[in-house]
Amino acid sequence: MNKSQSMLKLDSILSLKEDFRGSEPFPHLVMDEFLPAQLAKDLATDFPGLGDDKLFEYNNPLEVKKALNDWNSYPPNTYRFLQYLNSEEVVGTFSELLGIQLYPDHGLHGGGWHMHGNGGKLNPHLDYSIHPKLGLQRKLNLIIYLAEGWKTEWGGSLGLWAHNRNDNTPAELVKEVEIKFNRALLFDTTCNSWHGISRPVDCPTGRSRNSIAVYYLAEPSADAPERSRALYAPTKEQKGDEEILDLIRKRVDLKASKTVYK
Repeated sequence: MNKSQSMLKLDSILSLKEDFRGSEPFPHLVMDEFLPAQLAKDLATDFPGLGDDKLFEYNNPLEVKKALNDWNSYPPNTYRFLQYLNSEEVVGTFSELLGIQLYPDHGLHGGGWHMHGNGGKLNPHLDYSIHPKLGLQRKLNLIIYLAEGWKTEWGGSLGLWAHNRNDNTPAELVKEVEIKFNRALLFDTTCNSWHGISRPVDCPTGRSRNSIAVYYLAEPSADAPERSRALYAPTKEQKGDEEILDLIRKRVDLKASKTVYK
């Protein structure tokens, strides 16, 4: 992994500190050609088909996707790369970007591979706040999109919503991050950072919207919510649907969420 370490443009990320802090609706960066071209291709090749039995399935009205965070199931390229993303070099760079000490999550809780096939969706949501095992606050998300040949008309863009302070829900959709190969999105998750797939995936059978996600943690702030599961919001079509609202209540509860994963 030494070659990829020397080629990742960590210094250039630090040069974008003011852009990160000044972005709307919450601090974020969108970075193209994030990885060396060959490394990106190698990582993209590692993804299995959607039918692979190692993948965990989420299939409910809030989220339709496949995921994997089991280190032992990753091929060598992905294993080494994820190890690198959790290294002191990378964590130190992101700590400097935010101005606070960050920590890696070696367990990849909620992270790793994410795959959305045709019909894939992800409602607007706030990520978990407090890690259920480490007691640290989730602070920073890094998502790297690795679906080669993805077409705009297939949807899947990641939406970034403003926050409605009156009822703690997403307000207007401020930005859509189009899915492009080797594009990375970095954002602060502690700023009422509502995000999700703004338009459901409509891609050919056998194709999928693939990404690698790694999350970085910090000591909890004084006002950190105690939430240990993601808090979802209904889409416009789902508002007022009591079954959906009940599902959201169960999904955010650590114990009850296990009953609604599939």
